[in-house]
Amino acid sequence: MSGWPEPVERVADFLRKAAVESRVEEFPEGTLTADDAARAVGCDLAQIVKSLVFFCDGKPVLVMVGGDRRADRAKVQAAVPCEKAKIAGPDEVRSATGFEPGAVAPFPLPAIQTILVDSELLLHEVVWTGAGSHQHVLAIAPTDLVRLTRARSVDAVADDA
Repeated sequence: MSGWPEPVERVADFLRKAAVESRVEEFPEGTLTADDAARAVGCDLAQIVKSLVFFCDGKPVLVMVGGDRRADRAKVQAAVPCEKAKIAGPDEVRSATGFEPGAVAPFPLPAIQTILVDSELLLHEVVWTGAGSHQHVLAIAPTDLVRLTRARSVDAVADDA
């Protein structure tokens, strides 16, 4: 046992079972925002994965975009597709993912069927996602991230981002 918080252990266990090359790192100073995470890790903000939860016609959808980008609600709506997409509130994020807002890992997410990844994230060799707590992040190859989440690559970011 690593002594990590339960949500982080859940993510690490999922990765062990998937036998994927990845690395969970702990940063006691915290990685609450994409900027904090990029600073802690020492990487470009674009390599940080923001895992955002939207509710599309009442169903939770995970949208992964780079830390330097903003998700575009209309593009998410069109990509799902659905009539109405809204960003989830903190309680909705917790109930849909089992993770705290700002610490959402892209897996395991048994309650979420639709996962979208912005195609810009796939341009990096390594990306960093939330790993289940505000002090833990996970390094993974974008190809493994897409494979493990079964994410569909789309343009999901605001044009002015």
